[in-house]
Amino acid sequence: MEHSAGSSRRTSRVLIAATLLLGTLLTPAAPQVSAAPVQTDATAQFEWFDGSVDDFYVVPDPLPHGEPGELIRVQEVSATATHATVRIMYHSRDGMNRDRAVTGMLTYPLGDAPQEGWPVISHAHGTTGLGSKCAPSRAGRAVWNWNLPVVAVESDYIGMGPVGEVHAYMSRASEGNSVIDAVRAARNLEAAEASTRWLTVGGSQGGHGAQSAHELAAVQAPELELLGTVSMAPAAMFLRTYGPLDSLVHRVVGAMGVVGVSTEHPDLDPVDYASPAGLRALEASETECTSEITLNVLSVPVDGFYDRDPMATEPARSIINGNDVGHYRADAPLLLVQGTADITVTPERTRDLYARLCANGQATEYVEVQGADHGNVGSVYSDEIRAWMVARLAGEPATSTCPTPVERPTVVPGAAAVSEGHQGTSTLSVPVTLTAPSTERVTVRWGTIYVPGLHLPQAEPEVDIDTTSGTITFEPGETRAIAEIPLHGNTDPESNRLVVLSFGSPTNARLGGFWGLGFGVVVDDD
Repeated sequence: MEHSAGSSRRTSRVLIAATLLLGTLLTPAAPQVSAAPVQTDATAQFEWFDGSVDDFYVVPDPLPHGEPGELIRVQEVSATATHATVRIMYHSRDGMNRDRAVTGMLTYPLGDAPQEGWPVISHAHGTTGLGSKCAPSRAGRAVWNWNLPVVAVESDYIGMGPVGEVHAYMSRASEGNSVIDAVRAARNLEAAEASTRWLTVGGSQGGHGAQSAHELAAVQAPELELLGTVSMAPAAMFLRTYGPLDSLVHRVVGAMGVVGVSTEHPDLDPVDYASPAGLRALEASETECTSEITLNVLSVPVDGFYDRDPMATEPARSIINGNDVGHYRADAPLLLVQGTADITVTPERTRDLYARLCANGQATEYVEVQGADHGNVGSVYSDEIRAWMVARLAGEPATSTCPTPVERPTVVPGAAAVSEGHQGTSTLSVPVTLTAPSTERVTVRWGTIYVPGLHLPQAEPEVDIDTTSGTITFEPGETRAIAEIPLHGNTDPESNRLVVLSFGSPTNARLGGFWGLGFGVVVDDD
């Protein structure tokens, strides 16, 4: 088949845009520094590693047990007059709570630390791949410290770095624990003089990693004091797509996620979802890095990659959705940053995440940076991000841009009783109240229900009462209404009988009472 030049250019733009999502780091690049000796701690229980860089990533076998953050080995990398940088391997826990070796980089000041120690910034990096050769720490770069007097640490994440392992891509637990335990690892290196106070920052996949750490920190590391989190164009809202280009990005991220998360979930096997062509495309994902994975995945026609879409098929759908962020509130504040020109993580995706965060009570400052894209939003907005972190380090209160929650009144179904009468039709009137007047119209749907297995006599539908349903409306200022059920009298001696009303779908109000149920009693008078 022949392709026009325009078609080729369009395809190239799509592949480039997808690759940007998966490979771009949003923080400004850290400067390269020349190698120099680093003073070591002679009393350390970990290994000061003097072998090759490649050998550093070969995990001791068997892996000795260690607590989260406990150092396994440290390798001197470089130093300037003011900072030292080392490569680290430390213990963490994955999504199955297994003890794992994690690698990363650590840069710390060489001057005298304050009495409480240097605060820590834990970076969460963007997507680089799933295999060992894709680990950012292999490059040996100093960790960016935002020109602040801090210890800066960056984890490779669980499964990325150690030879022969596969990164649990988009695993909330593995990413979050890796970022948290990197702070502990910094504290376990005596020369770093790190304190318990820390911040986390990340973009793209790193935004997901930073937010995962944000949500897990209070439970996983109560001895540490999280001051705040910066999340830039984060990977989130996993089950949604936002247009044709986003669907391509979603394909690549989803495919990597299925491979990565399957390392922690034996019941999620890519073979159960991907087609034979899709499986061949995924073969490279365990060893290659982002660009190669992206090209392989997008080389398979969109309708031929999966036999069963994992985003719509259990158990993959629930497992993937369970690794999403934004469902949990933390006490620490969150700065959420999004570029308006980002075609990789679209503004609509981050806006929906912002709405989710606010609905769950997370104090969030949301900023859209005009003209910034996925690759430069961290640089364009770096001065403001730095100022935000300075304010957190100074103990200043953070601003939340979440709208003030509207206090909604509550619809409360009541209870009533009425004698059945000997003949004809009468009415059971069940009161329904609104806890406070509203300036808006409030509605609630209701209907009579028969509860099978209830160990109380119930009024029989169409014999004792008419099956009834409807909508109750409270006009502005009204607080009382009635649900009316026709009942039929007779002269038969009977027990008193229960009538159950179910209320639901309120507008401009919440539903209260006993699980949204109202009750009536038909009193026998024979």
